[in-house]
Amino acid sequence: LPGGPVGPRESLGTAASRTLASTTGLRPSYLEQLYTFGDPDRSPTQRLVTIAYFALVTEAQVGATVEDENVAWFAVDDPVLENLAFDHRQIIDYALWRLRNKVEYGQIAHRLLGERFTLAQLRAVYEAMLGKELDPANFRRQLKATQSIVATDEYLAGGQHRPPRLYRYAGSGHDPLEVDTNHE
Repeated sequence: LPGGPVGPRESLGTAASRTLASTTGLRPSYLEQLYTFGDPDRSPTQRLVTIAYFALVTEAQVGATVEDENVAWFAVDDPVLENLAFDHRQIIDYALWRLRNKVEYGQIAHRLLGERFTLAQLRAVYEAMLGKELDPANFRRQLKATQSIVATDEYLAGGQHRPPRLYRYAGSGHDPLEVDTNHE
């Protein structure tokens, strides 16, 4: 959970982007304000207010993070996360809850895929976000009923079996969930 101060003439989103880039090397295209944590008892020494953001990063971006003793990836159920300072576990739990809710009603899963993707790739993203396996047939049926994706005339090349069809997001090209980090 990288953190840092906001500069005197810097928006909150810009500060979050800068802090994430300077501590991890990550420059995600999706960054969203999560919540403001300011319980008076969250720090034993002084009153601290945290305006938390969460970012979505691709698998390729994860592998490109800065190598540093203070930068590491953990599964959300890793026991090491139970002993975090302050209310940091609460922040993680809230981010996970919010992400899981967003995947149910929004197109946030598409942020982790390329422009074209298979249904199996999309289902894998949903399963990772929701923390559970989904029935492939039900997933396909429910997803097609939403009309949020469109089949292309392209297929994924390679592999031993019949190549799967590629799909694309049916949106206008602008993700309504994306936050402009230049504004608060």
